[in-house]
Amino acid sequence: MTKFAVIEDKRGKRIFVEVMPGRVLHTHRGILKHDDIARVLDGETDGTVVSHLGEEFEVLKPRMVDLLMNMQRRSQIIYPKDAAYILLILGIENGSRVIEAGAGSGRMTTYLAWAVADKGKVYSYEIREDMLQVARDVVKSAGYSETVEFFVHNIANGFYHNEVDALFLDLKEPWNYFEQAYNALKKGGRLATLVPTANQVIKILDLSKPLFKGIEVFEILLREYKPISERLRPKDTMVGHTGYIVSARK
Repeated sequence: MTKFAVIEDKRGKRIFVEVMPGRVLHTHRGILKHDDIARVLDGETDGTVVSHLGEEFEVLKPRMVDLLMNMQRRSQIIYPKDAAYILLILGIENGSRVIEAGAGSGRMTTYLAWAVADKGKVYSYEIREDMLQVARDVVKSAGYSETVEFFVHNIANGFYHNEVDALFLDLKEPWNYFEQAYNALKKGGRLATLVPTANQVIKILDLSKPLFKGIEVFEILLREYKPISERLRPKDTMVGHTGYIVSARK
């Protein structure tokens, strides 16, 4: 399986690394051997590596957020702030059965797999074979291939699965598939979608009411602070509006 690491220098600067045998990592503090990093990940040495200039770096195991925000991507991603809340409002836990429609970059697929593992299952539907392969590669790199089943399928014709606990529609016009989603969910199962504009939310509200109850709309804003005690203040940039989350219950 592909190995990843986060390398942190004494000044707190972090670098995300895909560890490859025989390669080297060039930094401002010197060159690091990937093989040395791999030995730390494998537990053969302690948690640090030293560059050829004598600078010490700490080797950290990537968090899920590190993996998914740093892997290469070919489509728009769902930010961690939104993904985390979607998992919560869908009530997903270890053992849940979840449908995802629009595999996209594979980031949300991986978040879902992480949440339901190791007893649950994610069924990911995508109409484009090329995008499905991208998602499959990302899920494999994160180590969740056994948890996700992929399907090239037009969901306008319905889903292959039913009585699922939750369903996430990551589509431009999710309202076109509300009936199919309703039929796939178990009673009390939850639906969620993420859209970028307010007029899309209005259309979702109008078209979901005949089928779903308990409709909720959220926008998650995240502001990060500079962790310096002498001058604590917000960072100059923030992840602002990335989309509206709409959830409902069958």
